[in-house]
Amino acid sequence: MLNLLVIILLSYLAGAIPSGIIVSKMVSGVDIREHGSGNMGGTNVMRVLGWKYGLLVIAMDALKGILAVVLISRLYLGNFPFPNQTPFDDFTLVQIIAGSTAIIGHIWTIFAEFKGGKGIATGLGILISLTSVDMLIALGVFVLIVALFRYVSLGSIIACASVPVIMIIRENVFHVNIIGYGTLLPFLIGLSALVTFTHRKNIQRLLAGNENKISFKKKS
Repeated sequence: MLNLLVIILLSYLAGAIPSGIIVSKMVSGVDIREHGSGNMGGTNVMRVLGWKYGLLVIAMDALKGILAVVLISRLYLGNFPFPNQTPFDDFTLVQIIAGSTAIIGHIWTIFAEFKGGKGIATGLGILISLTSVDMLIALGVFVLIVALFRYVSLGSIIACASVPVIMIIRENVFHVNIIGYGTLLPFLIGLSALVTFTHRKNIQRLLAGNENKISFKKKS
């Protein structure tokens, strides 16, 4: 039990690193939470400080999820404290626990009065670690949509929805033997539905034509 608690604690601390605050203070000496939407995520940094620093924060937040899933989970010593009733093997379950804890750390960070970001980029890092090829293709879809239309919300929705579609095509059209396909596909479909639901207000603004666009230059 102690082993798992150490993994949870370290994953939380990794996720809790306030990337947006660190970058904004180093770049311009401001607290990003006092500007724009008040969110410490990469999208708000992009709007306030420019796309380069926004992408830097998104990458840093994604790396927190990768750190938890790829490195911190390796501290698992094979003594799972309770029966594993999930369809995952013990180590994969530890990876999911570590990644989920990193998201919690990002959303409720101890380093910023338990007020963090939305956890999207950290979740991206986790999924890249677990479903690398599908997520990298989806990331390309995200970049393309944002570059063409300048709506981060639209890019997020379409990219997330494309992940299970990409997995279905790879498994059934190109006959790639994806490990855990039967378990991962329902999980990804559910995640896509959740992302769509959490962006419901953005969808309303997109349909009304008043969703905020990002700028690819630093505001003066």
